[in-house]
Amino acid sequence: MIEVERVSKDFGGTSALREVTFSVERGAITGLLGPNGSGKTTLMRILAGFFPPTTGQVRVAGCDAAQQALALRRKIGYLPENVVLYPEMRVRRFLEFCADVRGLERRRRTQCLERVVLDCGLQEVSSRRMGTLSKGYRQRVGLAQALLHEPEVLILDEPTVGLDPGQVVEFRGLIRALRGHKTVLLSTHIVPEIDLTCDRVIIIDRGRIVAEDSPQALSQRIGGTQRTVLRVEGPAEAIGDRLRRLPGVDRVEALQGKDAGDSGVAEFIVFSRAGEAVPKAIAAAVVAQGWGLIEVRPSPPSLEELFVRLVDHAAPGAVH
Repeated sequence: MIEVERVSKDFGGTSALREVTFSVERGAITGLLGPNGSGKTTLMRILAGFFPPTTGQVRVAGCDAAQQALALRRKIGYLPENVVLYPEMRVRRFLEFCADVRGLERRRRTQCLERVVLDCGLQEVSSRRMGTLSKGYRQRVGLAQALLHEPEVLILDEPTVGLDPGQVVEFRGLIRALRGHKTVLLSTHIVPEIDLTCDRVIIIDRGRIVAEDSPQALSQRIGGTQRTVLRVEGPAEAIGDRLRRLPGVDRVEALQGKDAGDSGVAEFIVFSRAGEAVPKAIAAAVVAQGWGLIEVRPSPPSLEELFVRLVDHAAPGAVH
């Protein structure tokens, strides 16, 4: 549905994007994650057909973004980071105006307008002037105008910036409800947005894609080190010593063990080489010593940890 191939974008002597390549499947919600200044907004504007790439090719919903910009805009909905609304215009009248600009015929316009008012939760404010709306409701209006013409693809640029925690939760729900019905690409620098909303993440830094996969697969592929959380009833010091002698174990960190006592519950994180069958060996060693095994579970690195690691250490062409 979205295909980006070796796209670069230069502004004078500044390179905003460098050889960016990725694809987004139909019906998926994909997150473009990167720090401020990483090139996210530039990429979103290219995808929306606002300006062409310097080099490379972009196809969205079957349209070449550079050669078929007008046809492309009929197939996409775009919510920019800063939604431009007319403060003196009422919500319903604004959406009617957007429908007119989109060229929707009258019968379809009425149906589409009622649908987005309902889907975006605008019933209670549809007759209010937009200048009186909260930030959360203004974002809902922005999403409604992006969905009004029933686009195949939805492009959202930092959709939850400036919202309070309650509004963020509500807006995430609106986006998740689109899964399977629309192809969604959203950009953000907020890691939880990806974890809680997206099927797939594309991490961009300094204009380059540094990683791309599902959050879970990234943890396994890039994490490198396997982490196992262990809770055991028994003498913390002796348990720690036994764990450190197990084959494949690189490091053991005691979380509660120092104060657990001989009969308390000790908690550890065991670091081992990826691919080693360490969790089974841990469980067997604990049981063999007669200690009480309460819990043993994997603890992969979070997306936030991976993001910090990739952005801090990414070099051109480091990880793809």
